[in-house]
Amino acid sequence: MKTETFEQKLEASKNILNQLMNPEITLEESLTLYENGLAQIKEAQKMIEEAKVKIETIDKNSSKS
Repeated sequence: MKTETFEQKLEASKNILNQLMNPEITLEESLTLYENGLAQIKEAQKMIEEAKVKIETIDKNSSKS
């Protein structure tokens, strides 16, 4: 299974938001979409945190030189 990129996760979140704005979806569909959207956002936030740690590590290592 291929891992989604940060940008793909953001795009998926936008698509979910657009679907949630549809007044004709059911409450059950809304809840499922909402849960999926939160999961996408949580994964994207995790990717940002991981990138931040990598950058801090690189900065720390480059300042030792």
